[in-house]
Amino acid sequence: MSVQNLNSIDPFAEEEILQGTENVGSSLEYIHIRIQQRNGRKTLTTLQGLPTQYDPKKLLKAFKKEFACNGTLVDDDKMGQVIQLQGDQRSKIATFLTENGIEKATIKVHGF
Repeated sequence: MSVQNLNSIDPFAEEEILQGTENVGSSLEYIHIRIQQRNGRKTLTTLQGLPTQYDPKKLLKAFKKEFACNGTLVDDDKMGQVIQLQGDQRSKIATFLTENGIEKATIKVHGF
């Protein structure tokens, strides 16, 4: 007796067809603003997925000056450069980006 189930049709074969299209439904086209809990009441706000035409160092400097908080740039393998800011700055970052020409539909705010 041989097992015929191993030679069946690949259920993910349709997925290979979609790989030729460019980032359909991908998270690469969104700017993600997240909050992370540190110790106690301390929080950390991260911003990732910025388009390449924006300089993250200049944005970080503007955020730090505008929001009166400290921040840093972190290099991530998957998401590229991630901006980290102290405190809960989610709404402030979202309004800052929309006022400076980024569409509100491309910004995703995550968190509790």
